[in-house]
This record gives sequence, structure tokens and C-alpha cells, in this order.
Amino acid sequence: MKLSTIHWRGTTAAARIEGERAIVLERFADVGDVLRAGAPSAVRAIEGPVIDRDAVDHAPLILAPSKIVCVGLNYRAHILEMKRDLPEYPVLFAKFADTLAAAGEDIALPAESPEIDWEGELAVVIGSTVRRASAEQAEDAIAGYTIANDVSMRDWQFRTREWLQGKIWERSTPLGPVLATPDEIPTDARMTTTVDGVQKQIGDIHDLVHGPVDLVRYVSTITTLRPGDVILTGTPGGVGHARDPREHLASGSAVEVTIDGIGTLRNRFVAEGS
Repeated sequence: MKLSTIHWRGTTAAARIEGERAIVLERFADVGDVLRAGAPSAVRAIEGPVIDRDAVDHAPLILAPSKIVCVGLNYRAHILEMKRDLPEYPVLFAKFADTLAAAGEDIALPAESPEIDWEGELAVVIGSTVRRASAEQAEDAIAGYTIANDVSMRDWQFRTREWLQGKIWERSTPLGPVLATPDEIPTDARMTTTVDGVQKQIGDIHDLVHGPVDLVRYVSTITTLRPGDVILTGTPGGVGHARDPREHLASGSAVEVTIDGIGTLRNRFVAEGS
């Protein structure tokens, strides 16, 4: 099953995606609302207005997660290109809900940062409340997966040893377009990122130092994870910052992140204020 959050009649609503149509679930404001209601499986049978999938205007998949936890240096290829050692423990940082943007949304390039980079990522969406989860509990708590682009202002990120200031720019992290339940994800699923049609990243989403279940276990040891919370699992090799010469996004750049079984997250980048 695939779920999305869309703009609908002046507000937002969750929608069930079936092929080339979207069934609007008007009683739910977003996918997070579906998960907090404990109703992900129940919405398979709910009917509502039907619109063409091409006419969908996406909102951020989860409007107000209580937590967005991000993992750095989690793909072996990316770790090597950044010239770092494999981490024994997950490298964690956080984002705020204000950072989230929608699939298809124009993302502003702030004038304060000329070094803006792409990072395609698999994102885990939590479906039930867990604390100090066992492996089985952690697996059961995963409602599904979506796509994120952890857009990074590299000059700000590396001003200090803490990355936070390069990762939390407002409306900079697109999330979507759908939540795909775990059964939708093939065992050989790959992620690719293209910039203006040129492939920049490719990676096996299962080739993580710390996989989704391990991450849910680890993070839930520290803090309670709740329905609608999101974990970004890290990015594979091919980011602009690690290229020689380095590459950065410019006004007009179009970035597509595709993961098998989920779909494609597309966004255009424009100079702020244009």
C-alpha cells in the first residue's frame, strides 16, 4: 500500500495511491494522522473522492513529526569518499518539522550559502510507539518507507564540528511523495539521484552500516519514537561536496531521487525570492 499527503480543498488530506489514481481520505489531515490513529491497514478499505494521480498536489508526507532523526555516514561508499572510518555507532543529528518540504515543491536556495548539496536518502516512518525496542518490536514499529533529500548547506555544516546548522534550513528537506509499506520494497531495491538528468548517486538501500531495524532499536533506546516520526538513514556516495572539483546546486537545478518500490521525489531549486 502507498499513502500520500496532498493539498485538498484549501487544507491537506491523506490519500491512498492505487496505480494512476488517488483516493482522498478526507478524515485524515496527513499520513501522520493515519498512523497516530492506528489505522494504516484499515484505510485500505476506506473510499473517498478519486482524483487522477497526475493532478495530485503533494504536501510534505508528515506535517508535524515529533522527531526527525538523521543518520550520517551510513553507506560504506559515502563513508569512504568522505575519507572517514566506518562508525561503530550511528552518527545521529536531528532536524525540525520546519525543514520539511513536499515532493514537487520548489526549494529555495538561500543567498547566505553558495555551497548547497544534494543527498538522496531512504527514510523510515514509524507507525507505533516504541521505547527500548527489541529487534522484533523495532521491525513491527516501521510503518513503511519514503524518500528524503537531505539538502545540506555545506559551508555552514562544516563551520564547526557539529553539523546541525548546515542541516536545518527552513523548508529545505523534501519528503515524499508516498509512504510505501514494507511489502512494497523489493529485496534488491536501489536508490539513484540525478541532477539535471545526470546520475550522481546510486546505491543498494540494504547496504547500510546500520539498517532500519537497528536504527529503530538504537534511537528508541535514547528516546521514545512515536507514530509519524521519521528516521533518515543516510546517503550513498556521489554527493557534490566529495567531487573534484566540488559541485553545488544552482538556481534552476532539478533533482530527482528514485527508490525502487517507492517512486521518485522530484524538486526544482530556485534562488530565494525568485
